[in-house]
Amino acid sequence: MMNVLGGELVEGKPKHMITIGRLADYAGVTIKAIRHYHQRGLLAEPPRDSSGYRRYSAQHAIDLVKIKTLAEAGVPLARINELLAADPDRFAAAIAEIDRNLRARAEELLRARERIARLNAGDRLFVSAEVADYLERLHELGVSRRTVQVERDGWILLQSVSPDEAAIWIADKRDAIGDPEFRAIYLGYDAAFDWSPDDPRLSTLADRTQRWIANRHGTSEDGEQPVQSPAITQLVTTSASPAWNRLTEIIKGREAGG
Repeated sequence: MMNVLGGELVEGKPKHMITIGRLADYAGVTIKAIRHYHQRGLLAEPPRDSSGYRRYSAQHAIDLVKIKTLAEAGVPLARINELLAADPDRFAAAIAEIDRNLRARAEELLRARERIARLNAGDRLFVSAEVADYLERLHELGVSRRTVQVERDGWILLQSVSPDEAAIWIADKRDAIGDPEFRAIYLGYDAAFDWSPDDPRLSTLADRTQRWIANRHGTSEDGEQPVQSPAITQLVTTSASPAWNRLTEIIKGREAGG
């Protein structure tokens, strides 16, 4: 009589044992996987024959199929021995627990995929929803991609270093963007990016900016601008545009001079 593995049975046992390669073929795994299961204590290692080779039995093949089935179902290797030895109730409870863990992992993977998908969103990846909405509004107004990128980088830095101040700033900016004069000034700054720091138009733009600030905060309910740390302000407003840096110097110089 032949068993399913092709070995002749003698008193219920195969007369001829099988090699590790044949065992791997039967179970649909690699030889490396079998050796790994040996190392993890999942699959018993048979003794070596006189030639020094390990010979496996039908029971090894059965055990290997069980191990493979559990592993492919998502059961951690560390828990496979526990399940193989468990009674039906304990097996069902363990599988239910593993299923809960897998669902939690699946949910985390879904969240990770959503974060990856947001890479395409660009502006929304590293900033808050409020800042992202504000940046989208700048795009809609015709602000150059370069300037929006500079602004986004500033918000990334500000929200990381001082989230409380960032929240104050963005609330003020989101409110200001509804003012036509603010929008015109912002587009003026956008255009000024490539100007020379000696361009006389910078002085005019600085005057317009100061008037807007004075009118806005002079007529607000509390009469105060958002609280801003000088160190953070310096960090965020320093840019790659010499003209913008010159605008900041002009405005600060006038404020200092009263």
